[in-house]
Amino acid sequence: MNVQTATGVTRQIAGFVTATDFENLPAEAVEIAKRCVVDGTAVMIAGSSEPCAEIARAYVVQVQGAPEARTVGKGSLKAPPQLAALANGVAGHALDWDDTALSLKKDRSVLIHPTMPPLCACYALSDDLKPTGQEFLTAFILGFEVEVKIAEAINPEHFAGGRGFHTSGTIGIFGSTVAAAKLMRLSEAQTLNALAIAATMSAGLGVNHGTMSKPLNMGRAAESGITAARLASLGFDGPTYSLEGGRGFFEAFGGGFLAERLSGRFGAPFAILTPGTSIKPYPSGVVGHPGMDAMKKLVIDNDIDAAMVESIQVKTGPNVIAPGPLRILHATNALEAKFCVAFQMAAMVLRRKAGLDEFSDTFVQSEECQALQRKVRAEIDPDIAALGKDKVVFEVELTTTEGKHFQQRSEEHYRGGPKNPLTWDELGEKFEDCAKALIGEADRDRFLQSVRQLGDLSDASVLLDPLTS
Repeated sequence: MNVQTATGVTRQIAGFVTATDFENLPAEAVEIAKRCVVDGTAVMIAGSSEPCAEIARAYVVQVQGAPEARTVGKGSLKAPPQLAALANGVAGHALDWDDTALSLKKDRSVLIHPTMPPLCACYALSDDLKPTGQEFLTAFILGFEVEVKIAEAINPEHFAGGRGFHTSGTIGIFGSTVAAAKLMRLSEAQTLNALAIAATMSAGLGVNHGTMSKPLNMGRAAESGITAARLASLGFDGPTYSLEGGRGFFEAFGGGFLAERLSGRFGAPFAILTPGTSIKPYPSGVVGHPGMDAMKKLVIDNDIDAAMVESIQVKTGPNVIAPGPLRILHATNALEAKFCVAFQMAAMVLRRKAGLDEFSDTFVQSEECQALQRKVRAEIDPDIAALGKDKVVFEVELTTTEGKHFQQRSEEHYRGGPKNPLTWDELGEKFEDCAKALIGEADRDRFLQSVRQLGDLSDASVLLDPLTS
């Protein structure tokens, strides 16, 4: 598993991926990967009922092709692996409820939604390749590793406030490519070519937030990664320095990168351990979750209801509201609500929770929600901004109609994050919430049991058996 750090980073990635096997993975990484599989599958099932996912499946039917891979959830169908990955990727990101990796460095905040690209690739290839559970987990963890490391290294101009790319699309493709390459047992040279092909197929714009085209970024990353690996397996080539070379990925998409965050760092430590990932309790942009928890605590502790509210003032950082991802000032539909602080505060006051029922057009467009949103103001606080982009902080102040003031600061370690993870029971509750409308109880239990035993499975494709409807 030793890789020469003097070589280019693209070659390092290819060498690391081909040399790393299940026995090289830390036990803790394997256990977290199982949690990611449960969570990613849960939101994939729930998202399969969303209009954008239904349109994606209709497109897959229109294109047609060899029925080699299954889609998950509502309207399950068989399609070519890359198209199944597209459909599952769109569904998996449709609700913005999939996990998020956040940086531990001050120069950047949200890195990427790391689970969906490699998970979609692993599912799409499982029916044909019949990988063991260990092979499935290895491919998933390596895809997770490479995409997060790339997101940690690229010039932060790549992100919001700079060039405006959406990393789950532009960098997620490398997670899908690596997972596919590993499952397909590509050689180091073929993997190097797959990375080059992926680099030139990369795409995804941040302007898509709040529309169907944001989950399309994820679907295309999953689809294109499989395409890249398949082309490479047939002999298609590309430059050996596609990431770091002049006019390569890092230069074109970010204006450069920090080599020290890549060279010699693959698996040291594994990204699934550090910085880890945040499994979301709410179906919305993760940087809003600390603020939602703070508002929930404020209204419960002080027994506040909507009729008492005169105004709500939110102070936070530029990694949260514009130029950050929560740039919608007033939500008029469920998609916009996922990126709107005003809605998230209003939901907590009105319902003291924010699940699928709250992130719905019916609730967002209700008179009471629209009226309360107009009482919320969010602004960037210089002191919070000075803490760095890696710190997500909210200070919430609620003023009542009687002139009383209540304040609440967000917790340092937000619920669902690496340092305050959801328990297995909480994760199971989220899976049930996501899947119960489409998947029966026996099949839900069967899937969860299979994931817990994934490392012992001789054929990981059995994971898909209970997930179709």
